[in-house]
Amino acid sequence: METSATILHADLDAFYASVEQLLDPSLRGKPIAVGGGVVLAASYEARAFGVRGGMPGRKARELCPQLIFVGGHFGDYQRLGDAAIKVLDDFTPLVERISIDEAFADVAGCTHLFGPPAEIAASVRRRVRAELGLPISIGVARTKHLAKIASQVAKPDGLVVVDPASELAFLHDLPVSLMWGVGPATRARLASIGIETIGQLAQSHSGALERLIGPAAGQKLAALAWNRDPRRLETHRRAHSAGAQSALGRKPAVADVFVPTLLHLADRVASRLRAKHRPGRTVTVRVRFADLRAVSRSITLDQPISVTAMLAETAEELVRGVLAAHPGEKVISLLAISVSHLEESAELQLELPLGLADERRRPGSKRGLARFGADRAVDKIRQRFGKQAVGYGVVALEAARSVPDEFRELAEKEL
Repeated sequence: METSATILHADLDAFYASVEQLLDPSLRGKPIAVGGGVVLAASYEARAFGVRGGMPGRKARELCPQLIFVGGHFGDYQRLGDAAIKVLDDFTPLVERISIDEAFADVAGCTHLFGPPAEIAASVRRRVRAELGLPISIGVARTKHLAKIASQVAKPDGLVVVDPASELAFLHDLPVSLMWGVGPATRARLASIGIETIGQLAQSHSGALERLIGPAAGQKLAALAWNRDPRRLETHRRAHSAGAQSALGRKPAVADVFVPTLLHLADRVASRLRAKHRPGRTVTVRVRFADLRAVSRSITLDQPISVTAMLAETAEELVRGVLAAHPGEKVISLLAISVSHLEESAELQLELPLGLADERRRPGSKRGLARFGADRAVDKIRQRFGKQAVGYGVVALEAARSVPDEFRELAEKEL
């Protein structure tokens, strides 16, 4: 029987923790957490006690005294994540990978070879378990959004197929937190007006919703609540931006806190831009305050940049502007930098030494060329000896970071 529900969303369960239990069988069935000072990921056994990713290690141990912390095997995460996605590739060329441990697949064109979508999903799950030893949950539906929700409902280690004839009945009883784009802050705002399920969201007044979370987000969530999602798979998607963020907990909004953090973020972003030869013109920062309210500010430059110091200084100016516009905010909980309007190996326009105030931030100036040369030297050292071999002093002298950069990089989108 033909069906229009041909979109699969495959998501490896508790991926990082599951890999650690695979590598060390003595950890199987036990509550474990990847990390130390902060929980990077938790096994389902640990989640049963309330342990969650992003939680301070001390709180996690209070919730689960028998919790076992393990270090991350980042190379194995990448290897096994790649292998799991390769299983999907064996069934269909229409695969869109959206992170290290999850992907969409459209199997409409291969059912004559491998059977109905539900059978294909079951085959993928069997192969991932047999070949890699990892649990994977899959949702099958007519749209990407519903397939992703179905895979969450299927967890752990399950399969949920949503019949197009009953998709709204399935969708509307579920909590809004399962929707793509609904984080803790949005969920709290929706709860403040009595919206806790997707069905309640679907029936809400569009004007009230848009006033609460903004026109764009309100219209998008309203459409998704009725399963109106026209997006198709993007099998060769290339990122239009590169970004990184750092959760700070609750830190004072002072230069001693945000300047080193911005330099660290700029280093991560700019090194990726240089590696792909894709400098960018627009720099955006996001500052989240203690109440989880976030403010963004952007600037578009005359020339694209990929120099770490230039990016850090531009971001610092933007953050200072945000803080000046919000003098009552004394605590920041997150900082983020992104660079967009990326260009393909843009030709660098050399500039005459005219003594301009921003000359040091112009890529084609003498100072700009020197900074780019220094960055390239740093890149080469890191390629040979590892990322920790060399870095910026103001960052290196900080206390050890709770989240390893290897873990952050696995989660950040490739260019």
